[in-house]
Amino acid sequence: MTARKRRGRHTFCGELYHGSYVIVFVSSIAMAVLHWEESAYLFYIALFSYGLAFIGYLAAKKRWINWLSFHLSGMAGSYIGIITAVLVVNVSKIPVLNALPELWYWFLPTIIGTPLIMMSGRRYTAKVR
Repeated sequence: MTARKRRGRHTFCGELYHGSYVIVFVSSIAMAVLHWEESAYLFYIALFSYGLAFIGYLAAKKRWINWLSFHLSGMAGSYIGIITAVLVVNVSKIPVLNALPELWYWFLPTIIGTPLIMMSGRRYTAKVR
């Protein structure tokens, strides 16, 4: 996210991110299916989050109309999804956070991440116009 937005480090890291997300997606689906009663929510988080990552990845590759908005929101939204999944699964082991009500873990990444996506979207799409 911090790399300059041009070919090179940014695109290499984007390919690495997407490839890593595919591995996380497949393993999340497998874990959810194997332990459905305890982990069914991982199945839905994985589908939704990878869908966002794929849209963001595809938008940058195909450069369709308004591609930059799709790329930014897809990649950042997938990041929020994976942070949400990690929090929900591991929050009982994180001091301070484990004192919050459980519902907070589901919404806190979105509450923090959405304004950041909106700010970066305005910043980069304004430069393109």
